[in-house]
Amino acid sequence: MRKILIVGAGQSGLQLALGLQQHGYDVTVMSARTADEIEHGNIMSSQFQFDSTLKFERDLGIYFWDGKAPRTPFTRFMVGADGPAPVVDWTSPLKKPGADVDQRVKMSRWLRLFADNGGNLVIHSATPAELDTWAGEYDLVIVAAGKDGLAEVFDRDASRSPFTAPQRMLSVVYVNGYQPDPADPGDHTVEFHMLPGKGEMIVMPALTVSGPCHILFFEAIPGGPLDVFGDIQSPQQHLERFVELLELHVPWACQQYTKLELTDAGAALRGGFAPAVRHPVAALPSGCVLGMGDVIVANDPITGQGSNMAAKFASVYLDAILERGDQPFDRAFMRHTFETFWTLHGRATTEWTNIMLQPPPPHMLELLGAASQFTAIAHRYTEAFDDPNDFLEWFTDPDKAAAYLAEVVGAAAGSGH
Repeated sequence: MRKILIVGAGQSGLQLALGLQQHGYDVTVMSARTADEIEHGNIMSSQFQFDSTLKFERDLGIYFWDGKAPRTPFTRFMVGADGPAPVVDWTSPLKKPGADVDQRVKMSRWLRLFADNGGNLVIHSATPAELDTWAGEYDLVIVAAGKDGLAEVFDRDASRSPFTAPQRMLSVVYVNGYQPDPADPGDHTVEFHMLPGKGEMIVMPALTVSGPCHILFFEAIPGGPLDVFGDIQSPQQHLERFVELLELHVPWACQQYTKLELTDAGAALRGGFAPAVRHPVAALPSGCVLGMGDVIVANDPITGQGSNMAAKFASVYLDAILERGDQPFDRAFMRHTFETFWTLHGRATTEWTNIMLQPPPPHMLELLGAASQFTAIAHRYTEAFDDPNDFLEWFTDPDKAAAYLAEVVGAAAGSGH
C-alpha cells in the first residue's frame, strides 16, 4: 500500500486525503490544529464555491450541508461612483446555485471524518527542515499548508507572478442581521460592488458555526480610503469601522446594514498578501515534495476563486495519483501533474484575477455596463466565475471583447429587441 503524507488540513489537503482514503491509500494528514481548535477558532477566509467544485465533494460523499448552507442562485454586480446610487446595476442567475460553508465548519467535520475512517492524523506544526526527513519516508509528500515558512520551500515563478506586493488589503466580517436589498430577486444573492479607485465590497450568504449568516468584505487598494483597519483592536471595532465605510462609500446599500451583529467572537479577519505562483516541486536531499493549493498558486480573493482553485487542485491531483498506479511519484510526475492543473484551471483564473486587480480598462467597463442592457452578457459573465477559462475568450482581450459585443448587439437587433 502506497504511503502518502499530506501536510495541511485545508480545502485542498483534506479533499485529496479523503479521496485517497476511499481508494485504499495509506494516508497521513498533518494538521497544525485539532478539529476542535479549528471549529472554535477565528475565521480563516471567505470560501464561496460554485457548482462544479461542490460536485467534487458530492461525488466523494463529503458535502454534508445541502439543506443547511444557503443556496445562492443569483449574483448582482454594481459599479459605484460618488453618488447615492451605482452607475451600473444588474442581476443574473447562476445555472446552478453555489454555496459558502465556513472553513471552521467544513474542515473540522472533514478532519474528524478522516480520523474516524482510520486515517493517520498527526497534530503538528510542520517545519521546512522536517520535509526532508519525510521525503525519504513516504512514497509521496504533498505540501498543502504555507505557514511557518513552508511556502518558501517552493521558489517563486517570476514568469507567472507579476506582483511583488499586496494589491488589496482584505477586511472580512461574518454578520447576522444583514437586510437583503428589496431589489434583489431573493435573500441569497452574491453582491459585488466595484468601487473605482478604492477597491471592492463583496457580500455573500454563508453557513457558519452558529448557522446561516452573511459575509461582508472589503478589498481595499493599499493606502486608499478603504485601507483603514490597521489600528483595530477587537472584532467589534472591526465591525463598527466596516459600517462607517459602508455609509461613506456604499450609500446605496445603507438599509442593508443597520442591524448588523458579529456571528461570534472570532468573526473578523484582516490582512493582505502578494499574489504569487510558485514552482510546484521542491528538491530536497532525501527526495522531492509536491506543493498544492495556495501554497503554489495564491491568487487575490477579489474573484472568489480561492476555495474553488483548492478543490480543483485536489481533483486533478487525485486523478493523477490514481492513474499513476505503482509507478514512482518522481519529479517528472510532480511537474506533469501541476502543469495539468495549470492548463485546465490555473492559468486562466490567475490571469483574469490579476487583471481584475488593476484599474479596469475601457473595454471591460463597456462590457459590464452593457450587461445591464443585454442579459446574454450578464449571464456569460456570471457563469464564467465557475469556469474562468471562458473569460479569456471574450472579456480580457480588447479585440475579442469588441467582437463579442458586436455579436450580441447584432443578435439583439436581428431579433427585434
